[in-house]
Amino acid sequence: MISVHRSDSRYAGGDAAAGIESLHAFSFGRFYDPDNLRFGAFLACNEERLTPGAGFDEHPHSHTEIVTWVIEGELTHRDSTGRSTVVRAGDLQHLSAAAGVRHVERNDADAPLTFLQVWLAPLEPGGEPAYTVVPGLADSTPYEVSGAGATLRVHRLGDGERAAVPDAVRLYVHVVRGRVALGGQELGRGDAARITEAEGLEAVATGAAELLVWELAG
Repeated sequence: MISVHRSDSRYAGGDAAAGIESLHAFSFGRFYDPDNLRFGAFLACNEERLTPGAGFDEHPHSHTEIVTWVIEGELTHRDSTGRSTVVRAGDLQHLSAAAGVRHVERNDADAPLTFLQVWLAPLEPGGEPAYTVVPGLADSTPYEVSGAGATLRVHRLGDGERAAVPDAVRLYVHVVRGRVALGGQELGRGDAARITEAEGLEAVATGAAELLVWELAG
């Protein structure tokens, strides 16, 4: 089964006066929908747009696997373990909050910043915080979020090119840019598909496209 969720159906949040625009795919903060709390391990999928100088001040997380895909611009990350990193477009950032961590996320550059951030429920609570950055994650290369039983692949496709979608109990597919056809559905920028019991699916690009495919264990 494929359930398509359009970009314009996301919950609008953030703080426009502070230069923050947030689009939420699931219930988040003051936006509560009891029928849209999670999908498998997925707890949140937020598209964040920050103007130059804008950002999220230091705040806590715990018992969450947080994966960030930078779409454009540069994201400055600092956390309570002493790390300070600049994450650029095409880079993947993974923060395992474990028993607890505090961090800051900002746009300290002179250009707009857009990133997609996913929160996943861990298989086991607790542990020590961990942080990883993968610069320029290669096309179709799997990135394992083992703490949540999830695998991410990015596919960059030219016009008419195809990407096999894994057979899985659950899949979450997000179109970063361009358009793709998937299981008889047309998906555009910012659209997502939640798929259960996938078998033999392919994504076919119309023009240049980029999509994130999450394989979820349960």
